[in-house]
Amino acid sequence: MIARTLLALPLLFALTGAADDEVSAEDRLIHEQMLVLDTHLDTPEFFEHPGWRFDRWHDWRFDKSQVDLPRMEAGGLDGGFFVIYTSQGELTPAGYAKARDGALTRAMWIQRVVAANPDKLAFATTAADADRLHKAGKRIVYQSIENSYPLGEDLGLLQTFFNMGVRMASPVHFRNNQFADSATDKPRWNGLSPLGRQWVAEMNRLGMVLDASHASDAVFDQMLALSKTPIILSHSGPRAIYDHPRNLDDDRMRKLAKSGGVLQINSVYLVAGDRNAARNAVSDRQDGWWALSNAEQRKLIADRTAALAKDPYAGADFELFMKSLLHAIAVMGVDHVGIGADWDGGGGVRGMEDITALPRITARLRREGYSEADIAKIWSGNALRLLRQAEAYAAKR
Repeated sequence: MIARTLLALPLLFALTGAADDEVSAEDRLIHEQMLVLDTHLDTPEFFEHPGWRFDRWHDWRFDKSQVDLPRMEAGGLDGGFFVIYTSQGELTPAGYAKARDGALTRAMWIQRVVAANPDKLAFATTAADADRLHKAGKRIVYQSIENSYPLGEDLGLLQTFFNMGVRMASPVHFRNNQFADSATDKPRWNGLSPLGRQWVAEMNRLGMVLDASHASDAVFDQMLALSKTPIILSHSGPRAIYDHPRNLDDDRMRKLAKSGGVLQINSVYLVAGDRNAARNAVSDRQDGWWALSNAEQRKLIADRTAALAKDPYAGADFELFMKSLLHAIAVMGVDHVGIGADWDGGGGVRGMEDITALPRITARLRREGYSEADIAKIWSGNALRLLRQAEAYAAKR
């Protein structure tokens, strides 16, 4: 018999969370009372996996998922931007059509999961919705598009996605597309394409927040200059911490802050990747956990344990993540920094492997001397300000 959910297995792992000696009762209470949002949740990819349930507790060590409803409650994550992500394909009508259908399918899965959990989840489309839903005890579901490739050359589709509730979008991902150059590809347009410039104008007209994560430096510069409202980087980090083209240099960080924009700190691209053949092989098997039998799942867990015992993972840890966050605050100021850890999209560090550890961030910021008001800006206030400004600009047109 094929096992379709981790709950078909005995509880093989202890539930994780922030260590009691690092997060006091007061820290946890303050964290719970704040409005805590993350601007880049790739979790909708899991919605399409057979047997994976958003309303059940999953363990990242088994299926690699990092966000679900029980863990949102345990980690005090009130919601965020759930991502409609589409991988890059060919810049052809057939490629665009396939990507469009994939994006609409993912959007439908988000709709389906929210509809299945009406007592705990609700869609948000305005900045004001966040506080209203938080007070009502609902987890907040904003939607965003990572990589506008599925729009093809039809900017009218932005209106379609806006009507479905999308309020943030980025032009590009790991490869160049019809709108812009990627930070991790050879320049084609030297920034935005002519269509990309039209994309900026249409995003502004609709009242959507422009996201420059994954875009090249030239695209960032042009988006900053062209956009009528401040832009966001929904999941990026400082290049001073790790010199990678996905990260932003201090000079651009200052320009972003001066323009009113916000950098949401990522938990990847903090250090060179720690790769190991045995660990990678186990990780590849984890990607298809839902199709494994019970015996194969148990073998997967045993093999993962053995691979880690032989060569423990030595990537980024919580201290390095905090170093990145604190550097951004020092350079940009507390009004221009937030959290977009890239959960379920490659994010997580040692000591903060899933969202149950989020109270550690609040606790650490308090120890660094930041006020509750400043921490609240980092957790949600700054990102919501950008959405409010986008809404206000569109309303004036």
